[in-house]
Amino acid sequence: MTSQLPFFPERLNYTSFMSTTSSQRSAADVDGSLSANPSAVPPSDRLTAREGRLWLLAVILLVSLAVGLAVVSWQPIHLLPWRLDALPVGLVLLVSLFGAYAISRWREIAQLRALVHGLSHQAQSPAEGQVEKLFEMVQHSQRGLRDLIDTFDDILLSLSLDGEILATNRSFANLLGRSFHEVVGHRLDEFLELVDGSGFASLQRELLSLLEQRHRSGVLRIRLRHEASARYFQCITHALVHEGARQGVCVLARDITTERESEARFKDLFETLQEGVYLSDANGQLEDVNPALVRMLGYNNRTELLGRPLSDFFFQPEEWETERRQLAQSDVVYGHEAMLRRSDGSALAALHASALIRDSAGRVRRRQGTLVDITERRQIETRLQREQEFARRLVESFPDLVIALDQEGRYTFVSPRSIELLGLSPEQLIGSLFSERVEPLSRKDVQVFLDTIISGECSNGGTEFLARRSDGETRLFRATASPLMDLSGRISGVIAAVRDTTDSKRMEQQLIQSERLAAMGQMIAGVAHELNNPLTAVLGVTELLRDSAGDDSSRRQLEIAHRQARRAAQIVQSLLTFSRPPQPRKICLNLSELIQRSLQLHEHSLRSNRITVDFSASPDLPVILGDASQLTQVFLNLIANAEQAIREIRDHGTLCIRVSRAADRVVATFQDDGAGIRREILPKIFDPFFTTKRPGRGTGLGLSICLSILREHNGEIEAQPISQGGSLFTTWLPIARGTALFLAESREGAVGSSSKEISKEAAAGYSVLVVDDEESIREMIREGLSARGFHVQGAASVEEALSLMERSSFHAVLCDLNLRAGGGAESSGLGLYAAVTNATPGGNPKPFFLFMSGELAAAAVTEQLAQAGAQTIQKPFRISDLITILADALGKSSSGAPHLSPVN
Repeated sequence: MTSQLPFFPERLNYTSFMSTTSSQRSAADVDGSLSANPSAVPPSDRLTAREGRLWLLAVILLVSLAVGLAVVSWQPIHLLPWRLDALPVGLVLLVSLFGAYAISRWREIAQLRALVHGLSHQAQSPAEGQVEKLFEMVQHSQRGLRDLIDTFDDILLSLSLDGEILATNRSFANLLGRSFHEVVGHRLDEFLELVDGSGFASLQRELLSLLEQRHRSGVLRIRLRHEASARYFQCITHALVHEGARQGVCVLARDITTERESEARFKDLFETLQEGVYLSDANGQLEDVNPALVRMLGYNNRTELLGRPLSDFFFQPEEWETERRQLAQSDVVYGHEAMLRRSDGSALAALHASALIRDSAGRVRRRQGTLVDITERRQIETRLQREQEFARRLVESFPDLVIALDQEGRYTFVSPRSIELLGLSPEQLIGSLFSERVEPLSRKDVQVFLDTIISGECSNGGTEFLARRSDGETRLFRATASPLMDLSGRISGVIAAVRDTTDSKRMEQQLIQSERLAAMGQMIAGVAHELNNPLTAVLGVTELLRDSAGDDSSRRQLEIAHRQARRAAQIVQSLLTFSRPPQPRKICLNLSELIQRSLQLHEHSLRSNRITVDFSASPDLPVILGDASQLTQVFLNLIANAEQAIREIRDHGTLCIRVSRAADRVVATFQDDGAGIRREILPKIFDPFFTTKRPGRGTGLGLSICLSILREHNGEIEAQPISQGGSLFTTWLPIARGTALFLAESREGAVGSSSKEISKEAAAGYSVLVVDDEESIREMIREGLSARGFHVQGAASVEEALSLMERSSFHAVLCDLNLRAGGGAESSGLGLYAAVTNATPGGNPKPFFLFMSGELAAAAVTEQLAQAGAQTIQKPFRISDLITILADALGKSSSGAPHLSPVN
């Protein structure tokens, strides 16, 4: 049996040798049961040469087995996810070290043999000390060789042709859970079997096949008899041949069960992953792909992809080149987006991650990577981006400020409209408290409102509050809010739309005031119209009586009555001017007269509160361009504020008003001796809704409206306190450009032109028809004109006037513009004018028409009448005014005007 144990022959031979040379030792102390006859030992030279060849063969065999195992396992190890490249190299080094160790031990044994040989030549028995030393050296050599083999983690087996285990190492014994004595000498099939259950017959066939091939490697699936589960072993077998005869089999086996299970799990993962996975060689040629990648690219099976370069599937070659360069630099590329081409040519958006696998020398062995189809994700992202862009555009174009607050009232979102409304960017507001910019007066109401929304008591509501802009200006805002829900449906905050309502509130107040004034104006206009007719009669009668009075006392009394009637007429005129609706365009105005008319409207209240008005205006004031109604509203507000300020501290006072020119502007100052203005509130005095009056006494919009109106007229207003007490308001309005005339000069020119007189003799040649539904007016005009020599007749209606004109011809017709006749437009003054104009044959002179109006005639009507040659005069008027107009008409007639000629 010595020749059948090539792994450690010395161990067995020297055990037998020691059993024959030492009577103290028994055969049980030796691992084998081999016996030998000392007389049969060959000569030393022959023994040394044979054993030298045997050891060399054993070392070569072990190194060959190690190299073969390394070569066979190199590729599977590379496919594993762990870096185990150094394992085959380590095995080769380990076997080489074992060979060097075995050769060194052989040399020691050779020395022992030389010692034995020397003793035998001396023909004497060795001394007992020499035998002990020789036995100790052999035993030490055995232990060293056995310890070296037992350090192998792999299994080493030496089998006979019938499958008997001749020798093994500790790894196999540990695997079986037995000792060496329980393993050596037993058949291999006693401990294990092939998984297919073929038993010893199959194992015998494997041994015979191995003897024919002499060398074989592969993976066997074996089940240990004391275990239920199967194991995988990577085996390398080699036939033991001695002098041409096959004597057994040497097996080197490694348990790769864990690796096979990991490989199976990896394969299952590879096959079931929804992401596409590929393996390629160093040049990018696909070597393996999983089914997900096949489906992703639209192919039927993986064979259609294998062998093709990965670059074929990239839509843009530049993407492939860019990724290839990045991969060469870093070995790993994550999250690279690429457009791939499917089998039908359609585009596929994918997220590509790839890595280079290198060997121990740094050479690229393969490339592997994953591809995730993100086409649907990109479509969703594109749709979301469009929706977000739409929402962003919608929020940006929304006229209101859109904000979101958390439960503590801090901004979490602010739309860009904040720059316009608050003067602050969204970044400046995010994280700050909403209440920081709310005025203290409104802060409590706002907090209560937000608490109501956050608590869920109100799902939608609104509130108004005052807040400061970044420039310190206080504005009125209205917020409409609703709860903001999180994903779980709980209220996480508030979303609100905030609108600046300062201007709209001001306009609303202006509209209310305008409607109030319009209603008052309608009432005033009606009253004024009714007053104008009797005032016209009073003015005319007192003028006639005054001119015909025989004594000075009667003339003075009539003059007083006439003057008071004129004053009443001026008040009525101011009321009519104030009640007239705003004109569609601005006109030239005298600021001094406008302020005086405003004072007349407020005269009763000022007189009742014992407030003296000290009014002074510079002569020759230039005109301004403005809206009389709006500016009257400004001055009435300033006069009313001065009155209220005086009444707060005393029962009488003085209001000083000065009107003057300053460069290219007209300045009006209003100074009172009332309560005055605190300097700390001066910056806010023109803010909307700011007021120092008690609740219910003011809205805080009066001065704000004044500022707005003056700015519309390119003017200014300023307020300042007076050190002696009281306040001073100053307004500036620009002079009307392109106007060199002054109203004073215009009035003088008008008076000069109206001073034309007509003698009784000249007037006796003209006839005048007076058409008015007020008998007193008709009688007063008839008396007055008849006293000047005119032939005058009267009519109360259009029908009566037309009847008189059919019987007689008239040079002038004085007609009321607003006759009360109920016959429609034909029965009005304009209807009479149209009837007379249409009835007059061509070439015949038309009578001169002078329309009398108790109301302010519309500018369009007066302009139309003027173009047709007619004139208008406002009631109440004086007889002298009528004579002036008629004299002017006579003057034009005498210079060739066709419409007036004396009666023959």
